[in-house]
Amino acid sequence: MADNFTKLPEGTHTVAMGAGDMNGIMRGKRIPASHWPTICKNGNAMSIATFAIDMTCDVWDTPYVNFDNGYPDMHLFPIMEPVPVPWEDGVAFCMARAEGMDHKPVPIDPRGALVAQVERASSMGYTVQVGTELEFYLLDPETKLPRDEGIQVYSLARAAELEHVLGPIRSEINEMGIPIEQSNPEYAPGQVEVNIRYDEALLAADRVIMFRNLVKELALDSGYIATFMSKPFIGESGNGFHTHHSLWKDGKNVFSDGGKLNKTGLSYLAGMQSKMCEMALASATTPNAYRRRQPYTFCPINNAWGHDNRTVGLRVIDGADHSTRVEKRDGSADCNPYYHLACEIAAGLDGIEQGLEPAPECTGNAYESEDAEPIPTDLATAVELAKNSDFMKSVIGEDRLTILIQQAERELEFMANQVTKVETERYLTNF
Repeated sequence: MADNFTKLPEGTHTVAMGAGDMNGIMRGKRIPASHWPTICKNGNAMSIATFAIDMTCDVWDTPYVNFDNGYPDMHLFPIMEPVPVPWEDGVAFCMARAEGMDHKPVPIDPRGALVAQVERASSMGYTVQVGTELEFYLLDPETKLPRDEGIQVYSLARAAELEHVLGPIRSEINEMGIPIEQSNPEYAPGQVEVNIRYDEALLAADRVIMFRNLVKELALDSGYIATFMSKPFIGESGNGFHTHHSLWKDGKNVFSDGGKLNKTGLSYLAGMQSKMCEMALASATTPNAYRRRQPYTFCPINNAWGHDNRTVGLRVIDGADHSTRVEKRDGSADCNPYYHLACEIAAGLDGIEQGLEPAPECTGNAYESEDAEPIPTDLATAVELAKNSDFMKSVIGEDRLTILIQQAERELEFMANQVTKVETERYLTNF
């Protein structure tokens, strides 16, 4: 039951409520305010196929939901008080959780994978805190290209040029309860980054789902389209999803000894390092996402680690006790945050339980490291690793992992069956 969320902001006539699908895309329905109390009590019916469709909404036979069982319903229930949407008068917005017709969690709901790891951490006495950094492009709706030119990373002049859209993204999304710390132009025309303040891991992932949806709405409202696609332009910077991890107990960051990463933090890092290659499918799910993994692009290509080093996959950030943390840098901005964080946390907790130690620190250019283990730079390799991974099956769940692998294989087949414009231009008149 979610009747504790029945109160709506004054003047609300519509509630937009949704949940993250298999790809972390927010899907749901718009509900008249007059019907909201009923929704809170009984849930909002929606097909379970929501958790088994690709980014284009194509469906196929999958475990748990398929043509044989008719793609049955589930119910969505709010998990937060609806908040006003500043750019839509009378519309409120909220995140939901899924419940089956048997009133149990839906087994293929991606959120459930992260819930399990958060509960595991709690049983060990820890609260997992995660900060998220997401990069995206702001593009012209007609040309699908940036309106600005040249790389002006961190430029306050470029930031001012984009303030008419980035200003609302910061202030209005912050007003809706997602604490935005900062924004800045990134390393390509049209590319920006927004940082969300760290919080408990499940809430952090929920906020990523909501944030990406709200950014798209706000961008449209300002005359742009926003894309979190990993590598929209082959010659420009890709869109990353960096995660900053720390564990807390009794109000203290257990990774920190006087602002330096301690043995517990290093074991957590070692756990992530040991599974970084194996769990690649959780952090990059499309063929395009692996185009981002190129040397000298500030996207890692191996599992090296180091202090304040942006060439590594795992970057240690020392500082005040509350800010000591481990940043993992291989994630793509379009991946599912529930799977991404669930695998990272599970690996980190394994590292603590097993008392792991990381490989020697990389103190130079990790792109030239001969010791670090390469991470997959193509989807086919990531799929094979996932298929043979007991770790991935245990963390994501066999049915969820099967669906994720099925989607990846379908994407590989789709790409293999195309003749690209580049091929035509290169070969058509020369042979």
